[in-house]
Amino acid sequence: MKRGPTGLPAWMVQRASAVLVLLFLLYVLGSLWRTPVHSYADWVQWLARPGMRVAIGVFFAALLAHMWVGLRDVLLDYSRPVRLRPYWLMALAAALGGLALWAGAIVMRLPA
Repeated sequence: MKRGPTGLPAWMVQRASAVLVLLFLLYVLGSLWRTPVHSYADWVQWLARPGMRVAIGVFFAALLAHMWVGLRDVLLDYSRPVRLRPYWLMALAAALGGLALWAGAIVMRLPA
């Protein structure tokens, strides 16, 4: 029942995604500290900066990958009875897929 990365590859996905999320959050905090945003127009201008759509998309992809590996490991380790694990994993995949679609819709609505 091993699907997707397990062992060292899963560990690497978890760590790489954590680093990407941390770097994005540090960038956002530093950017907002340097130039505070006070109005809707300021937010739109801040989001219209070059590469922001890509950065937010990478952030959501890293966040979802991090969630998948972590929650999948929790389900594989602690869900009982064992025969229900595939259904729990399918529910998790469906929920994260829904979040990915929602995040994609948000990113596509950002100013270019």
